Amino acid sequence: MIVAGIGFRAEAPLAALQEALQEALARAGGAVQALATEAGKARAPQAVALARALDLPLIAIAAEELARQETPSRSPRVAARFGTGSLAEAAALAGAGPGARLRGPRVVSADGMATAAIAEGPDT
Repeated sequence: MIVAGIGFRAEAPLAALQEALQEALARAGGAVQALATEAGKARAPQAVALARALDLPLIAIAAEELARQETPSRSPRVAARFGTGSLAEAAALAGAGPGARLRGPRVVSADGMATAAIAEGPDT
């Protein structure tokens, strides 16, 4: 399974999520089968709107699962809040399942409000 992990600030506009995702897809190539983010953020209007617009399932990842993911990117703010270096990378890895690997590092929207990363499971 190929999954796009997304991270974003509460006040991030939908356009920031779309921009980060489009850039991550452009760098990683291919299409995704699902979106993933932290469980609380999965209820945010902009995450729900993005999933609906793309007609993709939105996987809600528990904070404990995010904290178990090793990520190449390190944000002190994200680490303090979620226990992982990159919410987008950790969500993509957790969403793609055991043995998943990132197709590249996270991408940050121009306004700094959203991030996206693409991961693929071993069966892809």
